[in-house]
Amino acid sequence: MISYDDFAKLEIKIGTILSVDVVEDADKLLRLLVDVGERDDEGNVVPRQIISGIRTYFEDPQLLVGRQCPFLTNLEPRTIRGFESQGMILAASNDDSFALLHPHVALAPGSKVK
Repeated sequence: MISYDDFAKLEIKIGTILSVDVVEDADKLLRLLVDVGERDDEGNVVPRQIISGIRTYFEDPQLLVGRQCPFLTNLEPRTIRGFESQGMILAASNDDSFALLHPHVALAPGSKVK
């Protein structure tokens, strides 16, 4: 069990997947560039790079481009196969199934999950 205060520390935002690349020499990894609502001083999107082990669930990873999913955005960065991962995509699974989570309506990138 965790306290509500522990849960409240999680920053979960809706992100829009902008691009997907296969990480070479890694069977499970995809490199996602994601708009999570961050902008530079000129208002340009500053995408987050997310390295995720979801490749085996998608025959054509390019179908992920444009999809919205929740991302944990205040996770400490971690280097995976030479790439800095700046968050984590949230998904659900059981023994036989895997699913990405999606809002049922389009939301602005950076919308907070509450």
